[in-house]
Amino acid sequence: MKKKMLVFFGAPGVGKGTQAKIISTKLQLPHISTGDILREAISKKTDLGLLAKGIMDKGELISDEIMAGLVESVLKNDKCKKGFILDGFPRTLNQAKILQPIIESISHEKLVLISLDADDDIIVNRLAQRRMCSTCGSIVNLNFLTDQTRCPTCGSKNSFIKRKDDEVDVIKNRLNIFHKTTEPVLNYYKNHAIIYNIDATLTVEEITEKILEAIT
Repeated sequence: MKKKMLVFFGAPGVGKGTQAKIISTKLQLPHISTGDILREAISKKTDLGLLAKGIMDKGELISDEIMAGLVESVLKNDKCKKGFILDGFPRTLNQAKILQPIIESISHEKLVLISLDADDDIIVNRLAQRRMCSTCGSIVNLNFLTDQTRCPTCGSKNSFIKRKDDEVDVIKNRLNIFHKTTEPVLNYYKNHAIIYNIDATLTVEEITEKILEAIT
């Protein structure tokens, strides 16, 4: 059986995390989020975790090499022997180049890159309509609520607040960063991965169906 090594790729707000969790459950593959890896390494006080904590405590950014080391330790774990889903890594061309020899050391198969695509104006509209419930912390999108005054999770009324991350100016800046630093990753993987482009403007269910059609 082929090892399924998936990378979910796309701009902020296209639904990478949502689809990664769904596909992880359906295919019984571990969903590897770099944020989760970092928190786990720090809590377990591994060598890399302690190194990363020291850097973060100084307010500095974790280097690509340290992040790659953390990712490598997880990918070589037994839980990933049938495959994995990478979410949030690689984000830059340098990270992709560091990751490639790690992939080659664990499998002869190519990475499969799921590129979720949507125009910037659609992403801005989608993210600008996100709200957080101040009562339960759930994230919702006003576009998809029939009652925009009540939280569908806990039922609280008029509890929605807008996070700074979801302000239009902040969203546009994040998209600019994506286009400058992350899109070159896609060009790199044209020679190192199997790429499937998926329309991220479809419904969650339709996107899941198209991903499954492509990879199974």
